[in-house]
Amino acid sequence: MRQETVKVAIWGFGAMGSGMAKMLLDKKGVEIVGVCDRNESRVGKDIHEILGVERKNHQPVIVNADIDAVLDGKKIDVCLCATDSFTEKAFPRLKHVLEKKINVISTAEEMAYPQAQNPNLAAELDQIAKENGVSILGTGINPGLIMDLLVVVLTGCMTDVTHVEAKRVNSLSPFGHAVMEEQGVGITVDAFNKGVEDGSLAGHVGFAESIRMIGDAIGWNVGDIKTQMAPIVTSVDRKSPHGFAAAGNVAGVSMTGQGYVDGEVKIDMIHPQQIEPEMEGTYTGDYITLKGTPEVNMSIKPEVEGGLGTIAMCVNMIPQIINADPGLKTMLDLPVPRAIMGDMRNFIKA
Repeated sequence: MRQETVKVAIWGFGAMGSGMAKMLLDKKGVEIVGVCDRNESRVGKDIHEILGVERKNHQPVIVNADIDAVLDGKKIDVCLCATDSFTEKAFPRLKHVLEKKINVISTAEEMAYPQAQNPNLAAELDQIAKENGVSILGTGINPGLIMDLLVVVLTGCMTDVTHVEAKRVNSLSPFGHAVMEEQGVGITVDAFNKGVEDGSLAGHVGFAESIRMIGDAIGWNVGDIKTQMAPIVTSVDRKSPHGFAAAGNVAGVSMTGQGYVDGEVKIDMIHPQQIEPEMEGTYTGDYITLKGTPEVNMSIKPEVEGGLGTIAMCVNMIPQIINADPGLKTMLDLPVPRAIMGDMRNFIKA
């Protein structure tokens, strides 16, 4: 067994970053050695105080607004970057960490398969990582697992595939303010439509990444990718920890997407997501339908909770990215994710 604990830094201490910290504090063989966040309400405070947990035998970890103060002068195995959704926006931060010779796991949705929309930046990140002898991975619940990697795994029992449909009906309630803004939670229908028209409203980020990941994995040359967005309007007031939608306003977004192969729709993505969906009779679930031989139908009800799922995916992939050869990795490149119930050091190659 590796003697030293696995040392982790966290950049971004919102809903996802703080959730990862809470999970890590309950794991063996791993320690948090630094946290960076610019939120004034967190800076200067110990993470245990922020999380509302006892410190027990853990060392104090004070949130610092300066990433260099967090990373420099320490041995750090991996930095969990829980900021941004888009590769282009996340790139400077990811580059900064990689150049300090630290492995990276990013929650940015586009980083799950950055070559889908940002091939040049993906190639640059791959080169930077290799030059510094470290690896970088983008992952989460979706993209990262439910609507892409799990689809790919299920095709493994098929002799041929003719069509893929991945449907995720989920709750946005566990997510933070950034996701609320991306989905248009709380805004008017007119504002939603304007946001779709001018491109300022992101909706679900990741369809292109999931579609390309599936296509590349099974050998389909995906040409066009099309996406659509429609508002989910609530008839009652809905409140989640980080969002609020008054009756008549937008509680979420219904996203659909299609991947075309030789002009034919081969991959369908269906993804309605909203805060507190049960308040109006919508029940969550994850569904995969694979047409071909044999046909495969998978149903998970209720959904795999998005917030916890993303937190767990990032933490559970720590050994995989430390063990990986240097470079940019996707979930297709690494051993399958699994829960780490033992000492994390046992999962690290010598």
